[in-house]
Amino acid sequence: MSEWRITRLRGKLALTFERDGKRQRHSLGTDDPRQAYLIAPALFAELTRPTGRTVQDLWTAYIQDKAGKAVLVTMEYTWKALKERFGARDGESITKEDCRAHTIARHQSGISDGTIHTELGHLRTVLVWAEKNRLIDKAPQIERPAKPDPKDRYLTREEAQRILASAKTPHLRTAIHLMLGTAARVTAILELKWDRVDFDRKLIHLRDPDDKVKRKGRAIVPINSTLLTALRDAQAGALTDYVVEWGGEPVKSLKRGIATAAREAKIKDVSAHVFRHTAAVWMAEAGVPMEEISQYLGHSSAEITRRVYARYSPDHLRKAADALNLGLYVAPSQNGKARRG
Repeated sequence: MSEWRITRLRGKLALTFERDGKRQRHSLGTDDPRQAYLIAPALFAELTRPTGRTVQDLWTAYIQDKAGKAVLVTMEYTWKALKERFGARDGESITKEDCRAHTIARHQSGISDGTIHTELGHLRTVLVWAEKNRLIDKAPQIERPAKPDPKDRYLTREEAQRILASAKTPHLRTAIHLMLGTAARVTAILELKWDRVDFDRKLIHLRDPDDKVKRKGRAIVPINSTLLTALRDAQAGALTDYVVEWGGEPVKSLKRGIATAAREAKIKDVSAHVFRHTAAVWMAEAGVPMEEISQYLGHSSAEITRRVYARYSPDHLRKAADALNLGLYVAPSQNGKARRG
């Protein structure tokens, strides 16, 4: 269905749009263009308002309404998991028992609680949206597994070097250097093009100015010396506009390559996100202020960064701990002189 436009119908201005391959025209009852453009949006919304109540109908309507949002990419996959059980059901008829049955079935297929939490969370989002848009009267309660605590897995520098040494393909090595050197999300790395790598100023613009999709924060980050060398090597063999490429094509996923390199390096629990987390931990351990780490990570506020990474800082709670000293024990200081603790 295309967007609307203003045309004429029987001497009046009319709202015109395409629907199901056919042209639709509806009189706006006015000859005044300004008035017509005020009336048209509400009329268009009413005429194209979804009428189905099944979860599939509501899901489709939600996707259309939220066109351009990054979460829709993930929702393509969550819908595949939800469609068979929920697709034909009336949106208001979903029960806790349905949600529990979905959870059990997914567990039997080896799916983690985190993934199931996301799947049912997307279902809840669509139903709540449907209620707000008066497509259903009341969104049912969606029961889902508790969201697992985030994994605190990060790499030591020795582990990072081993994985790089085990990365057999140039594109994987380049990607790992970028993830560790920029703390960027893997999607930002795979979408990065050479025109956003400024070798003169040694900066990488992770956000594509032409991308209209609302994505999580992407920063402008400096290029350190290690990353600069890796990028120059990659550019020398570049066949496309993409920084991370393979066989003259952009790379869609690093999951298999990372798993293979980690297995070769005999390192467990490594994913693309681990590199981003590792970069943030390394900065915190080096005493980099939370505000700077926040900018690197593209967080909306330093408070978000502080909640996760402050504990890795060498100065975290140090003054508080010193305030609790009783002065009862003598301990050697770094210069060899005794001090009370």
